[in-house]
Amino acid sequence: MINGVMITPLKIIETSGGNVLHSLKDTDSGFNGFGEAYFSEIEPKAIKAWKLHKKMTLNISVPIGKIKFVLYDERIKSNCFFQEFTISRKNYSRLTIPPMIWLGFQGLANSNSLLLNVADISHNTDEVIKRDLSEIVYEWSK
Repeated sequence: MINGVMITPLKIIETSGGNVLHSLKDTDSGFNGFGEAYFSEIEPKAIKAWKLHKKMTLNISVPIGKIKFVLYDERIKSNCFFQEFTISRKNYSRLTIPPMIWLGFQGLANSNSLLLNVADISHNTDEVIKRDLSEIVYEWSK
């Protein structure tokens, strides 16, 4: 496991008329404060990569669809360089990603998927580093 990354199973509460999907409480591990929450859509087979936050902790869940997340850790003291997580309703979970970890993700559902990120700080373009898909070599089709 990449140091600082957590995967936390989440509850889906079945109710008449529609389910309730938990995401993050202020008492959960991984909660470091609130900066912003946003949704991001990804189309089937599309890949969004690569992004690294220098200060932001991400808390990601997938309420709709299925998404493969690939993390890449190039920190000097890292003992694990790549790690994959697939999140959907079937294995509904929260993925907590600390700062300084590269993130890419791919839509695996047959229709658009939706992720929710509850971040500990507001988005700031000065704290984000982006790389083109080809700059970190990873076999997305496996």
